[in-house]
Amino acid sequence: MNSGGAETPAIYQLSQDTIQQIFSLLPLREIVISKSVSKFFNQTLSSHSFLPLIPSLPLLALRSSPSHRHTQQQQQQTPTLHAFDPNLDHKWVRFPLDFLPLQAHHPVASSLGLIYLWADSQSSTKSLLACNPLTRSYKILPHLGSAWSRHGSVLVGSPNRVLVLTELAALYFSGDSDTWLKFSSNLPSKPRSPLLIKDTIIALCDVGSPWRAQWKLFTITLQSLQCKSQWTCLERVEWGDVFDILKRPRLVKGDGNKILMIGGLKSSFLLNSSCTTILILRLDLETLEWDEAGRMPVQMFASFQESSKFKVFGGGDRVCFSAKRIGKLALWDNSKGKAEWKWIEGVPGNGDGLCRGFLFEAGYTASP
Repeated sequence: MNSGGAETPAIYQLSQDTIQQIFSLLPLREIVISKSVSKFFNQTLSSHSFLPLIPSLPLLALRSSPSHRHTQQQQQQTPTLHAFDPNLDHKWVRFPLDFLPLQAHHPVASSLGLIYLWADSQSSTKSLLACNPLTRSYKILPHLGSAWSRHGSVLVGSPNRVLVLTELAALYFSGDSDTWLKFSSNLPSKPRSPLLIKDTIIALCDVGSPWRAQWKLFTITLQSLQCKSQWTCLERVEWGDVFDILKRPRLVKGDGNKILMIGGLKSSFLLNSSCTTILILRLDLETLEWDEAGRMPVQMFASFQESSKFKVFGGGDRVCFSAKRIGKLALWDNSKGKAEWKWIEGVPGNGDGLCRGFLFEAGYTASP
């Protein structure tokens, strides 16, 4: 009995190792809730011996496009990262970003538990920040011109390895120094949905005419980029017309050593042919073989037919689709080995715009 006459809960009498072993079986969201129960739980579940045991939580986070104009109301609002937990239907998670020192935060990418954001640093410069919203730790990368935030695609790999890619140039930050290294990219056109997979960059480029698009895959390693080597067009005769059947294709990281190419499935090879659905193709980078990963059900695609554009984001076995005036997101979920299509309701904001986002593996061990 304690001094107040109440019995001490039995769990407090267990050893720290036993308690940590029990809680390691819970998902991250349950551990976060448990840490707020008492000081004892918070100390036990925040120890360096326990943090590596916590499994990461895969979330689909929303990003916003950089803008040079902000209303007073927007400036007064607490900056927040909104993410959807696909394992809990209708569950949105909010991560306050008020611990960051700079203003106008725009999340753009994530890798290994870290979020990368564009932020205003000085009157004419932008900075990329790497942060972990769970531990509220951050790191400010060297300043960049604002043009890079408007036109560059941010690719991130292992911690402290960041690439900002445009059609003509690329900036690379490895963490070994406090400066960005600049290289010529010399791509045939503006890269669409470029990916950084290990040490290899893969991007879609339009090599066609102003009247008819012709998409090709281009690839280069980080080492070759620094050595000013040329990009390689990745193609095989046996692929046939794989790039011709999709309208406005884009790339998403797949599971393991695979990439997903997603676009509208053309009804014919005519120049302005309509689309019958949205098709997901999967390329194995080891065997260089394509297969069909999924296609949107006709009933769901009917909501996308009225929009001339749609956005795709996600990664692994989960991909989200958004379009204007729909008010919700479509989700392709293949995490259980069988493709499922469902709607995501409750999108933050008015939900009527084009949502962009990325896969965020939330966890406590990532450190910027």
